[in-house]
Amino acid sequence: MDQEAAPAPLRADECPVEWYGGNMVGVPTPILASSDFNLHPVRLRIHGTRESQGCLFRRLAECSTQREAADVFEHVMSMQFGRNLPEDEDSLNPRRYSTSYLELLRGWGFDSNSPQGAVLKGWVESRFGLIPTFHKEPLGRFPSPPWVGYLEEKACSRFHNNAINFQLDALYEYCQWSLRRFGSPGPTHVRLWRGTNNVEEQVVRGDLRKRRCVMRFNNLVSFSASCERAEEFGDWVLETTVPTSKLLLFPGLLSDPVLKSESEYLVIGGNYSVRAMHGYL
Repeated sequence: MDQEAAPAPLRADECPVEWYGGNMVGVPTPILASSDFNLHPVRLRIHGTRESQGCLFRRLAECSTQREAADVFEHVMSMQFGRNLPEDEDSLNPRRYSTSYLELLRGWGFDSNSPQGAVLKGWVESRFGLIPTFHKEPLGRFPSPPWVGYLEEKACSRFHNNAINFQLDALYEYCQWSLRRFGSPGPTHVRLWRGTNNVEEQVVRGDLRKRRCVMRFNNLVSFSASCERAEEFGDWVLETTVPTSKLLLFPGLLSDPVLKSESEYLVIGGNYSVRAMHGYL
């Protein structure tokens, strides 16, 4: 009896999880995405952001507490990029709607697969070179309907105006400045948890049955500082150690209460070594 032919290997366009793009942080993306980077992280900076935000960081240097720094950051960002004020119905020249980093974060908190979530994932893609693996459904073969949907939403003019990528650049650099200035929750790593249901397709190496494995997370992912809170979001609880250079947001960074209710951290993704627990055993 003839043996079945071995399946043909996936072409590059069928395996986007292996895609990497150029980035603006000075570390090759395959290294940045690796679990080894998480063990031995280096400081990351988005090229040009500190130089273009000199006023912001001069003001921040005068702050002695995280709360004071948060107020300064919000004030400077408001002065630079304005607020989302309602249009004047009587005006002949109505104000064009301008989005903000806060609106994207609120949208992410409501649904990470929202158009706001797509813009955030697109920002990570452009700045860190990490391609998203999921948006509403797995982003598999390219081109495909899931990819078309993601690309349309990440470029949506409703949420992709008012120099939104530069706002997010400033948020990341402010986060990294705060970590070094106040040493919390760092200084170099923080232990976090994530609740989820779909884990098998994320495993890169190792065995879930042995509870230790390497997983590939989406390019932007939420974690919690509370194991008990993470358990509320899935049957599996994943514990990992995140380098602070991969944090975009942590509780207390902003004076606005966005994402605070779940002690939520926003983390740049890639491969992470995790301890996996089913049903919080």
